[in-house]
Amino acid sequence: MTSSLTTVAYIAAIILFILSLGGLSNPETSRRGNLYGIIGMTIAVLATVFGPRVVTAGLPWIGAAMLAGGAIGLYAARTVQMTQMPELVALMHSLVGLAACLVGYASFVDTSVQFTGAEKVIHELEIYIGILIGAVTFSGSVIAFGKLSGKIGGRPVLLPGRHWMNLAGLLVVIWFGRELIVAPTVDAGMTALIVMTVIALLFGIHMVMAIGGADMPVVVSMLNSYSGWAAAATGFMLSNNLLIVTGALVGSSGAILSYIMCRAMNRNFISVIAGGFGTEGGAPTGGGAAQPAGEVVSVQAAETAELLRDAKNVIIVPGYGMAVAQAQHAVYEITKVLREKGVNVRFGIHPVAGRMPGHMNVLLAEAKVPYDIVFEMDELNEDFPDTDVAMVIGANDIVNPAAQEDPTSPIAGMPVLEVWKAKTSIVMKRSMASGYAGVDNPLFYKENNRMLFGDAKKMLDEVLSALKA
Repeated sequence: MTSSLTTVAYIAAIILFILSLGGLSNPETSRRGNLYGIIGMTIAVLATVFGPRVVTAGLPWIGAAMLAGGAIGLYAARTVQMTQMPELVALMHSLVGLAACLVGYASFVDTSVQFTGAEKVIHELEIYIGILIGAVTFSGSVIAFGKLSGKIGGRPVLLPGRHWMNLAGLLVVIWFGRELIVAPTVDAGMTALIVMTVIALLFGIHMVMAIGGADMPVVVSMLNSYSGWAAAATGFMLSNNLLIVTGALVGSSGAILSYIMCRAMNRNFISVIAGGFGTEGGAPTGGGAAQPAGEVVSVQAAETAELLRDAKNVIIVPGYGMAVAQAQHAVYEITKVLREKGVNVRFGIHPVAGRMPGHMNVLLAEAKVPYDIVFEMDELNEDFPDTDVAMVIGANDIVNPAAQEDPTSPIAGMPVLEVWKAKTSIVMKRSMASGYAGVDNPLFYKENNRMLFGDAKKMLDEVLSALKA
């Protein structure tokens, strides 16, 4: 394949990637967006493999790597549960960061192309920054994987003087960047690269360990952005325009998503990086906030079914508990029965429900819940006063009235779904434990609230049976 044809293929792939991002912005066009992405990536890979920069001797190595990677990817796609998607996404981000590091070191030791003067300085800066971003992305994503999978506790680890440590690390990285540029030989420059890589790896670990469990959706989108910039840096190292543009698309979209996540939690990006909040066990912490008071009223599945049967308007708010119990299909069956009875059923999705952006939307789509009854928080909040039953399935922090009523609460000011304004709210939980942020929830004690305790799927199956009876 000639250089001109490769360039044309890259342009086509870039256009398809842009169309893919546009399609993924809406559930109804997401399938088409995925298809655009698949076609674009296929064109990009073929254009690169059969392009002028790959020699024939390298094709067997590329083929073997693609077979191995494809087999692992296919296995993961078939075996990973939907509840494990957040940690899988974090793990994939780590691979992008690792690839950026390896490409950076390979580019540095490659002597086939000699640069001089300003070109040498620019090339070495590209390598240095690419490895820096890649190392932070790699180690940070590994820690995020551990937190999301429960292998590492969700409580933020805040070391004393951590900001001074970060500043000292930044100064050392800048110093060794200068040492790399003035290094007379590859061996001399390698020392600077290794020191910087170690510092970057430690910074990635330190940064994500200091972020609390409640901020993990922001972490996922943030690491997505980092992986994009790491890919863009790799593109600069390899003089590959497709990687540069694609990395910039991923990096900028991830940054925008991080901003949206932060706004949905009434947080700013700097405060998340500086250290988030959240506990590992979900036990109530108080944290100086006023303790909720009142009496908890529990209900059984039959009473819940009766409330739903008599309702005209129902809003269902799914949370991570629904994902853990894999109850989305039972939710759909209940929705179908209620709609057949003439009940207006809608779903309210909070931007940070679950453990990654769009987590609940994906689960509901998997269960074939119609797109037109799934709404974002801002579209539904004004409708709760006219709602007969608001049903919360395994959600906690995103329906916590303390965000509006208690200025001393750690989540004060965070936009939440105002389910307590419905005539009756029903919260499905295993116990009275607090959510991932470790904040008590006064909703449980509201006079119009009912608690349906037990495994979400088991309880919903019982509610479904009672509805059909």
